[in-house]
Amino acid sequence: MDDTPDAPELSLFLASTAHDMKNSISVLSGTLERLLVDASPQTESAYPQMAHMLYQTKRLNDNLMQLLALYKQVGTPAYPFDVQPLELGQLVDQVVALERVLLKSRGLKLELDYDPDLVWHFDEDLITGVLSHAINNAIHYTCDTVRLAIRVTDDNWLELRVEDNGPGYPPSLLKAGAIATRDTAKGMNFLTNSAGLGLYFSSEVARMHQHRERRGTLRLENGGRFGGGCFILNLP
Repeated sequence: MDDTPDAPELSLFLASTAHDMKNSISVLSGTLERLLVDASPQTESAYPQMAHMLYQTKRLNDNLMQLLALYKQVGTPAYPFDVQPLELGQLVDQVVALERVLLKSRGLKLELDYDPDLVWHFDEDLITGVLSHAINNAIHYTCDTVRLAIRVTDDNWLELRVEDNGPGYPPSLLKAGAIATRDTAKGMNFLTNSAGLGLYFSSEVARMHQHRERRGTLRLENGGRFGGGCFILNLP
């Protein structure tokens, strides 16, 4: 008798397992954050190692969240794509809460530029995940400052930018073109390029947001206010 699970059952099992792993890593991350809040480099000799552990747990949590979000895209009822109107102040508060301790542990400044009362339609969980991933990536490469800026462009797109004052994106990420597409992200080797999964996830989230004939886009540049890397998400 063949006991091999069919594809839907296996897919659901893998998603459930990834969700359990994400929950466990979230507990570990929360524990590290609480320890870091009560400590400092002056009072705790292991503070730098703890800060690095927090960065790595957030990175793992990012990857699992991205896999679950991509699983959501196939239309499984348990993970619906849910576009709702949301004030940007609420979105930014969530992102800042997720990153506050890690930024402090690295001695980094987060600069914010947005209208908290502006309302836009998007999937809150997915966009929070995209911005959190982008900020975590910027934390790794910046010198001392990360900037989150959100505005409505002249042609009525919501532009969400994460910028840093580090050395900028390497040519390997920029040479494929200014616009990150499904094909360029898929073409990256996730085993040798740690940015591959994050870019694929972010570009898919952008594409999922559609209004009439317009779909969201993701763009990578070097420059911006600080001359470093610029992660730019545009939503219709």
